[in-house]
Amino acid sequence: MSRLSPIVKLSVCLFLLTACSDNQPDQPSAVSSLSSADVPESITRTAEFNAERNAYFGDLHVHTMYSFDAFIFGTTSSPSDAYNFAKGGTIRHPAGFDMKLDVPLDFYGVSDHAFYLGVLREMANPNSAISKHEVAEGMATLGDAAERSRKFNQILRFLGSARSREINDPAIGKTAWDDIVATANRHNDPGNFTAFIAYEYTTTATDGGNLHRNVIFRDDVAPEMPFSRLDSRNPEDLWAWMDSNRAAGIESLAIPHNSNGSNGNMFMLTDWSGNPLDSAYADQRMRNEPLVEITQVKGTSDTHPALSPNDEWADFEIMPFQIASTRPSKPGGSYVREAYLNGISLQEEQGINPFKLGVIGSSDTHNATYAGDEDDYWSKVGLRDSDGVKRGAVPLPEPGADGERYADVYFNTWGASGLAGVWAEENTRESIYDSFRRKETFGTSGPRMKVRFFAGYDLPAIDDSELVGKAYTGGVAMGSDLIGAANQQPSFIAWVARDPNSAPLQRLQIIKGWIEDGRPQELVYDVACSDGGVVDANSYRCPDNGAQVNLSDCRISAGLGAAELRARWQDPDYDPSQNAFYYVRAMENPSCRWSTWDAVRAGVEPRADMAATIQERVWSSPIWITPIQ
Repeated sequence: MSRLSPIVKLSVCLFLLTACSDNQPDQPSAVSSLSSADVPESITRTAEFNAERNAYFGDLHVHTMYSFDAFIFGTTSSPSDAYNFAKGGTIRHPAGFDMKLDVPLDFYGVSDHAFYLGVLREMANPNSAISKHEVAEGMATLGDAAERSRKFNQILRFLGSARSREINDPAIGKTAWDDIVATANRHNDPGNFTAFIAYEYTTTATDGGNLHRNVIFRDDVAPEMPFSRLDSRNPEDLWAWMDSNRAAGIESLAIPHNSNGSNGNMFMLTDWSGNPLDSAYADQRMRNEPLVEITQVKGTSDTHPALSPNDEWADFEIMPFQIASTRPSKPGGSYVREAYLNGISLQEEQGINPFKLGVIGSSDTHNATYAGDEDDYWSKVGLRDSDGVKRGAVPLPEPGADGERYADVYFNTWGASGLAGVWAEENTRESIYDSFRRKETFGTSGPRMKVRFFAGYDLPAIDDSELVGKAYTGGVAMGSDLIGAANQQPSFIAWVARDPNSAPLQRLQIIKGWIEDGRPQELVYDVACSDGGVVDANSYRCPDNGAQVNLSDCRISAGLGAAELRARWQDPDYDPSQNAFYYVRAMENPSCRWSTWDAVRAGVEPRADMAATIQERVWSSPIWITPIQ
């Protein structure tokens, strides 16, 4: 996963002193002021226990051979292979190259599609009864990417037909599910590596908009079978199923993903039946869906230029289509920041907020691994997008029949993203899951940047040696609510540390949303600048630090950017009467996008109609300010 040369890495380590050692600091230098007594009894105290919490990174969206689409794409790796990969092992890509992490992950969740679980893999077994079904023809001898694409489209058409349940074999699904559960439990290693039992509930709205969720279980027990779209296409029925499991002692949460491809359906202001949202809906959704996946291979769902025209960085890795198609996806109702705004508007009008969501990132890999990095991109769908030509970044050997120079695919709108980050006392299921529940989570576009965010009325100075401990005791952390005070203005502490294997940091921002005169508003504030820059008091922007990228070889500017950015900040436009939310976004210096790396390696010019560079970034979960009524 290396993004920087060994020489650059060495200079980074020397600058950070200890950040490249085996004991990386997870926070600004701080002396613990919290005690283990402040931690729930459910936490099992391992040797690495830290009451002020450690940063852990993982991926909760991973497909293996049991997912119908991953198997067609050429993936034969098992859940066990996937967990071994996350812990530092090697997996062979269907195209024949090795995939291995430079730095192992801390937690992982195999999340295969629940519907038709394991069925297509079994179709390739000539000794199985289901291999005799007409739609199984050719499954055992699938060839190149083009043949696999044709077969995938045939399967999709069949699954959308009235005959789809002919291939729904519960016995096959049960065998696969039992293996998934047992494998996660076998690989779970408290204190060293957390393996979550998980799966994907893969449903769509009536217009085809994406409504997929990943369901994550807290403990070592799971239902006999996962709830799938074959049980109901209505996500509210999924939540009811989760509630019933919870009553029986099986705890789980669901994480929506790719709201960007939902065509406005993920954050609609009506329920499945078209009724206005009410308190029962809000309570059930928040009880079951405290988080949302803000970034992954199939695009980023933070915001969209049409929704945030005054945010210069709103166009980051936008996938404009609905899932598995080239049909446009409506921005309204599809992006997280707008959902936050609608949530506080509902809070103001009705006293409910069904969109009080923390954030994570994950990959949605269908290679049983991860997305890879910009400079070593493994993409998503096996043999179908395994190189620069197939994913539309490198010209075809010869122009197509229509004269096109590049493959006509939507893969070029995808990105090398992302990862989930959490702040937890230790690397155990209980501790990490509890961080999901309290929403002390963050998402990155790939690099392992660490971000802290606090708000309160008694926060320490930014250079306090006990910063983190005092911030916990004198305020609230990301994912929390802060009640407005009549005669006090809250302060915020924002802090981000770079990934030593990635580009330096350029700027630290706080994004605010609020309701004014009944209308939603938003504003982006730069709060800390690299290279000695000072935030302009009028524009709220850092000066450009001059960092550039050499597109001929992807070298980045040396000596520019920061290893760490931090600020203690107060909102210059604060109004204690307003409902508001705040979250952190921090960005690296520019670096080459994966498509440019593909072009460099192929010895061709980067494709002119694609972004040549990106600014990798991290997002925190919000803090919500509720005014005193």
